[in-house]
Amino acid sequence: MTPAESRALPAPHPEAAADSAELVNYRTPAGLFAGPPALAAPTTAPAEPEAPADPETPAEPEAPADPETLAGPGAPAESETPAESAVPTRAWWRRWTRRRQHLAVGGLFLLAALWVTSRIWLDPSGRVASLYTGDPAQVQFFLAHSVRVVLHGEYPFYTEQFNYPDGVNLMANTAVLALGIPMVPVTLLFGPAVSFVVLVTLGLAGTAMAWYLMLSRHLVRTPLAAAVGGWFCGFSPAMLSHASWHPNIISQFLLPFIVWRVLVLTRSVKPVRDGALLALLVTAQAFINEEILLFTALACGVFLLAVLAQEPARWQAAWRPLGVGVVTCALLAGALLAYPLYVQFAGPMAYHGLSDAVKDYGNDIAAFFAPGSPTLGGNQRANINLAPNYSEENAFFGWSLSMLAIGIVVWLRRELIVRALAVTGVFFAVLSLGERVSWWDRELITGPWQWLVHLPLLDAVVPTRFGLITSVVIGLLLALAVERAWALRPADRRTVHVLTAAGLAFALLPIAPMPLRMVSRPPVPDFITADRWRAYVGPDQTLVPIPVPSMGNTHGMRWAAATNLDFKIPGGYFLAPRNGNTGDAGRFGGRPSGVGQMLEEVATTGRTPKLDDRQRRRFADELRHWRAAILVLPVRQQNAEPLRRTVEELVGPGRQELDVWVWDVRTLTDRSV
Repeated sequence: MTPAESRALPAPHPEAAADSAELVNYRTPAGLFAGPPALAAPTTAPAEPEAPADPETPAEPEAPADPETLAGPGAPAESETPAESAVPTRAWWRRWTRRRQHLAVGGLFLLAALWVTSRIWLDPSGRVASLYTGDPAQVQFFLAHSVRVVLHGEYPFYTEQFNYPDGVNLMANTAVLALGIPMVPVTLLFGPAVSFVVLVTLGLAGTAMAWYLMLSRHLVRTPLAAAVGGWFCGFSPAMLSHASWHPNIISQFLLPFIVWRVLVLTRSVKPVRDGALLALLVTAQAFINEEILLFTALACGVFLLAVLAQEPARWQAAWRPLGVGVVTCALLAGALLAYPLYVQFAGPMAYHGLSDAVKDYGNDIAAFFAPGSPTLGGNQRANINLAPNYSEENAFFGWSLSMLAIGIVVWLRRELIVRALAVTGVFFAVLSLGERVSWWDRELITGPWQWLVHLPLLDAVVPTRFGLITSVVIGLLLALAVERAWALRPADRRTVHVLTAAGLAFALLPIAPMPLRMVSRPPVPDFITADRWRAYVGPDQTLVPIPVPSMGNTHGMRWAAATNLDFKIPGGYFLAPRNGNTGDAGRFGGRPSGVGQMLEEVATTGRTPKLDDRQRRRFADELRHWRAAILVLPVRQQNAEPLRRTVEELVGPGRQELDVWVWDVRTLTDRSV
């Protein structure tokens, strides 16, 4: 090797000086569990002995950072002749340092995320995902709550700022505290709408980058293989589907490291320390999204069982460190999360299980072979009835990628890790079908989820989201396939590389991400942004938006979020126990409001109902229950005139102030009067 070539080599891997427990070969199936050398060898042929690696010696351009090779059974290790390694056209990427490679890949992921969210960035406050607008308003409300937690020391796990006076159990509603608190400066400076789109952008790019880093360090050595795997994990159709509505679901940047720490435990020499590190990651993820954390735990369990079922002898060396580490993690994470979980399951407004409608959300079998709506080959009309709604397209890989994934499993079937991944992906794909298995919306048989849906914790899971696990499995299979293809040594290597790139383009192009579809939404009224409401609403009173906030009318939640929740509102979009009874099954929204439902119907249809004295008395009782100070109806609200006439029949005439109609009802609701 010439001095010039030596200078062109990437820097040694950052983990080269790590604890010896971190340097075990997890890239091969044998590295998943400790075992005697005989167990670590491929079953098809004896492995060649390897010379120990010198940590001071720079790694070869494509060599893994740890001391052992990556090649699994049936995949010969790549070796280059001096002539090949000296070809300038093949060395430009390798001449980059590892940090420059990571920055380039991260920049690509960030550009892709900006492309996906480009239509929201044009007007974060005035645009929202088409078809469903409730979830973004809810997340923005939670982001404003984080501001109050930081600036005012407000209780983080429960609030009365909406659904007053019953309040909302935030631990049971994914209040994204681990995302909202770091975003407080952005929320204060630019508002919760901007914080929302920032979280979506960073969620997509950050998840892709996290998987890329984990794959490049611990599974594959070819940068392209890690980039392909990270790309799909971050920009799969399922991730794009959730991007418009659920930044807490797409923020999966901790998951690769949680998975890695679990695998480290299987042969750790310091299981207590490694268990404690895992506990910190688990605790942080619990405040992002508990459902995704549960999915990660289930996926790790199924994968490890699939490995042990194929080679039970590995359990002898793995059970002790794994057991000690898991117990340590459970004790520490349990101590850190004990009080928040108590509030979630036994605190005020806690509920047990989801509504029956959500429990029945499942994928159609045909959904696995269709492209997702927010992709290049996708079409919303073509996906009707294949998913519960457009925010839950958790499969939609397309025919080409589905066939490629099956082909990868067949090709690499001799590798234990591929077989274990295949079992994991298929297992959760079947669970994602829900209680009734269907094909193009025609019910075929009863699904296995019917027997699991009533188990503790699983009764709060949306089954279609198990498809997110299958998406990650496919991303890992793509990374392994590219790695194995790059390691082949045919006469014409360039042809193999071209064919590999063509196969990836054929499979991934139909599901390439496209900008998320957006629609305009009404601006926050000037009456709110100019603080004119402060002349009416006291600290223990509410501002009642018309129509009353609900799952289908969340504009009032955006008004409150724009003021960092300085005023309370009744109703809203959230999960709560039925009829407000703590411990009952969950439903969307609080106690049913007869007048609230009537006003929502007027807003939808434009028809003014005939009212009697009984309805007027009922509305007055509800206003007293809410401790309402004013009713506010935007002048530009849909069907504003029928709504104004209806409210006037209920409480009398109002007056226009700036861009809203206002009804001062304090004399009606003041209990002292």
